[in-house]
Amino acid sequence: MKVDGRHYRSLWWDHDKDALQIIDQRWLPHDFRIQQVNTLQEFAEAIVEMRVRGAPLIGATAAYAMALAMRLDPSDAAMDQAWSFLNATRPTAINLRWALDRCRNRLRPLAAAERAAAALALAHEIADEDVEINRSIGAHGLELIKQIAAQKPAGEPVRLLTHCNAGWIATVDWGTATSPMYQAHDAGIPIHVWVDETRPRNQGALTSWELGSHGISHSYITDNAGGHLMQHGQVDLVITGTDRTTRRGDVCNKIGTYLKALAAKDNGVPFYVALPSPTIDWTVSDGVAEIPIEERSEREITHVQGKAGDGAIDVVQVTPDGTPGGNPAFDVTPNRLVTGLITERGICEATEDGLAGLFPDMAAARSA
Repeated sequence: MKVDGRHYRSLWWDHDKDALQIIDQRWLPHDFRIQQVNTLQEFAEAIVEMRVRGAPLIGATAAYAMALAMRLDPSDAAMDQAWSFLNATRPTAINLRWALDRCRNRLRPLAAAERAAAALALAHEIADEDVEINRSIGAHGLELIKQIAAQKPAGEPVRLLTHCNAGWIATVDWGTATSPMYQAHDAGIPIHVWVDETRPRNQGALTSWELGSHGISHSYITDNAGGHLMQHGQVDLVITGTDRTTRRGDVCNKIGTYLKALAAKDNGVPFYVALPSPTIDWTVSDGVAEIPIEERSEREITHVQGKAGDGAIDVVQVTPDGTPGGNPAFDVTPNRLVTGLITERGICEATEDGLAGLFPDMAAARSA
């Protein structure tokens, strides 16, 4: 997507510098900064500190980290050590382990001398695949928006609500939940997006930054406003992303997603999840019982970052001194609350049969 008229991916390989470049998302939406990642420790810090964030982008970043590891030491022991080191950075998003497993499985049979080049080629492949997956998700989600638009008076926008940031900076490009929005806007369909702030890290501000850069009508709202808007008929469709989805269609996403799904169910609003297939965890059935939920620093709750009156980016404390904070980063939305899953292969019900019908090859591999 574009920033100030220039196309960017969220990460890219600089062939002149022979190194990975990332957009350091800690400073968005107020400052656009690019960072070069040079060491395995810097890769790990980029993931843990959410300089890169979003399940698909974390997976692509991990693939480039494995490429660096193989350049430094292509031995089996170094490969396994890098896998373990990177896998420990964030526990919930399944794309991290998916990318690391894919790298190790591809590289293990190769001679040590071949691994560095093969690992870098695979990282490029994973990044390019993510772009195409998200474009395809958008094409299928666009059909839902078209159906709603066809039932509205001419010129009245389709009103969508999204939670967290499942945009292009959470993927390599296009985004998941935002991809249908971009494609609807580009097709000339009027839309308006309600953007949840998504406390505690206010990732909705990133979505607003993206949508505003693309010229899409949107409003930034508090996390607690969505149910009210649904009660008053001001939301036609909810689309969120996902960091891990079970084989039966339970969806693990940013904390607060479950409450949006409950409100949507109570008000008859369709609740869809944009789902890249690498985010499906075929080994897990019951998301509430089986998915580990990352507990992040209480400082994300007690402090908030923003732009001061003088334009400086600063952090302020919002709680009384000594107040402890609890910070579960994700929650699980049971499949019974999900209207459908928008994947790169089409839209299906949030059930085991629905997912297996679109991805019989992956379901069969799990059973093998």
